[in-house]
Amino acid sequence: MKKTLLSRLGRLVPVAASVLVLMVLAGCAAAPERLSPITWDVQEDAAIPGIRGARYWGDRPPPGIEQWLNATDDDLMRDYAGVFGVPHNYLALSGGGANGAYGAGLLVGWSEHGTRPLFTVVTGISTGALIAPFAFLGPKYDHVLRKVYTEISTDDIIEKRGVLDILRNDSLASSRPLRGLIGQYINDEMIEEMALQYRQGRSLLIGTTNLEAARPVIWDITRIASSNAPHAGNLIREVILASASIPGVFPPVIIEVESNGRRFQEIHVDGGVTSQVFMYPAVLSWKKITDKLKVPGRARLFLIRNSWTEPVFKPLERRILPIMMQSVSTLIRNQGIGDIAIIYSATRRDEVDFNLAYIPESFKSEPSESFDPEYMKELFTTGYEKARDGYPWTTGPQSSD
Repeated sequence: MKKTLLSRLGRLVPVAASVLVLMVLAGCAAAPERLSPITWDVQEDAAIPGIRGARYWGDRPPPGIEQWLNATDDDLMRDYAGVFGVPHNYLALSGGGANGAYGAGLLVGWSEHGTRPLFTVVTGISTGALIAPFAFLGPKYDHVLRKVYTEISTDDIIEKRGVLDILRNDSLASSRPLRGLIGQYINDEMIEEMALQYRQGRSLLIGTTNLEAARPVIWDITRIASSNAPHAGNLIREVILASASIPGVFPPVIIEVESNGRRFQEIHVDGGVTSQVFMYPAVLSWKKITDKLKVPGRARLFLIRNSWTEPVFKPLERRILPIMMQSVSTLIRNQGIGDIAIIYSATRRDEVDFNLAYIPESFKSEPSESFDPEYMKELFTTGYEKARDGYPWTTGPQSSD
């Protein structure tokens, strides 16, 4: 029987219920305060200080797209030399917690098969955001994907809090270990490589959720890397952390923005709150972009869903916690299916070849903890072996099993 990351974090839920009772009895202990919370009237104009075009709303076209579409061929050949007039391949990586081991293994096996392309655009959300930088920079980082998704355990990701400590905070656990891992691997050398690729026209995009605006945000990681701003590296690491920060389990990530010369702080959490996977806003005509860049033939999208596509029957006890956890799991699964359907529809419209990978129904193992290294190693191997032998991509939005 398969379980999502949220269901595998179920051991924390009874603690949360106890904390809820204690908060009521204690008159609600104070959570950490922000110095300058973002306000409704400035949210649309708020920007990252010193980094122009660092992010945009994920539910509308990027600003300046019409101006870009009016650029001359000479300008585009200069600014997008690496992606102008050549075939395009895109990679979209979904959320899925520890199940990201499947996508990581698939990428490593794909490299060994010898057919893994250089991706023009890579997008990632949640665990997909953790994989995306290494997928973007190519097979030279496959050893990192193997290490991270086969050797880490729950203690390497989560630092649990005591009940009284939870009362003074905004989450059940601390993300200090995860922040440390991101800092270890997303180093200055990697960020410089991202900047070089940006100057060739390639893009790495990460999704978060602006919780107060209740909207998806797409971060142009490669553009941030190329900005030479002193805080660019730290911002990239914080965005990746935010994208993987499950609300309530991990603390939200506070990001400083600026509007009309004033500084504010935004709350960002797991991109999976608003979308399980993304490529580009559905309202954006990608065909106009590929035509403008003189892309020969049809571009190809490869979407890796770090989950299953079919529903899983699960007998339930008539108790609040099992019912709540199964409801959340069902919501996440169906949200992911809806996201894939929207992406598929957009690719059909925009003449982009659609290719889907997902965890096979034949994989039946269960983890013994939130990030069980043995479970992840087995899932990594499953993805690796399928891709090493030539991955059987599904060309529609549904499972072909």
